[in-house]
Amino acid sequence: MSDTKKISASPKVRKFARELGANINQIVGSERGGRVTEQDIKNYINSKIKNTSELNIPNVKSEKKNIKPEYEHSDFGKVEIKDIPRVKRIAAPHLTNSWNTIPHVTHHDEIDITELEEFRNSLFDSVTGEKIKITPLAFIAKALTNNLKNFPSFNSSIDDIDNGKITIKKYFHIGIAVDTPHGLMVPKIRNVDQKKIKEIANELKEISDLSRKLKINKKEFFGGSITITSLGGIGGTYFTPIINFPEVAILGIGRSYKKQLYFKNSFHPRTVLPISLSYDHRIIDGAEAAKFCNALKEILGSNFAYNLAF
Repeated sequence: MSDTKKISASPKVRKFARELGANINQIVGSERGGRVTEQDIKNYINSKIKNTSELNIPNVKSEKKNIKPEYEHSDFGKVEIKDIPRVKRIAAPHLTNSWNTIPHVTHHDEIDITELEEFRNSLFDSVTGEKIKITPLAFIAKALTNNLKNFPSFNSSIDDIDNGKITIKKYFHIGIAVDTPHGLMVPKIRNVDQKKIKEIANELKEISDLSRKLKINKKEFFGGSITITSLGGIGGTYFTPIINFPEVAILGIGRSYKKQLYFKNSFHPRTVLPISLSYDHRIIDGAEAAKFCNALKEILGSNFAYNLAF
């Protein structure tokens, strides 16, 4: 006998069952004569949800396969087998989770930091006469924190997307990606909104040193608002940084360079900073990301540095 004679159900209901992978012949109908309804199918699905094999729904985990090459690398020449550094092994599943679960979009822009650089390079100790070295990252971290206050969605985490819930953080802990011999680490500078730029610069140096020496507390890698990852000391302009889950955005910084810009009615050589903002498109849309970057440009281009350095 065919399936259509075994069970009573409308074509629409049968199609609904097929789309969900449910075997309609295993469902007991609740209407007269055992006729199956869409609600019967939903009830059946809910009762069997823990056993996907009964629904003929492919088990996602079982389908994941590691694709291996059909040859050995050594077939083509000399090779060396090395262990992946422990820090990178630990980070790998977190990076994979972020990339697979967060719909990334990256907004690229550039910021005119000419006045900021002039101010930063003009800092000298009034007593010793020595130059005061403050990394641009300290100014960027402070400006980014000021910007988060006006764009709270960038300082959030998705805790329950199914029920439409996100957590808006009222603290400002900025993650800083630190390049170490052991791999990339992202410790946090806590309460950046409460600190002067010189304090931030000192703390940047401290957490970087602790990370490189593997002496930093593991707790310092958690509880961030947003992360900054910088290639300024290495080189490069734009890239696509991966969001540091459970944060919803990350700011990538390239190396600043000179560029002719139209400024005060004529072209002048200006110092520009390339930025790459990756954001979670479930929470942040393109218009909001563009506004966020425009506001950041205004902050870094204003005289806020003069007031917050010390």
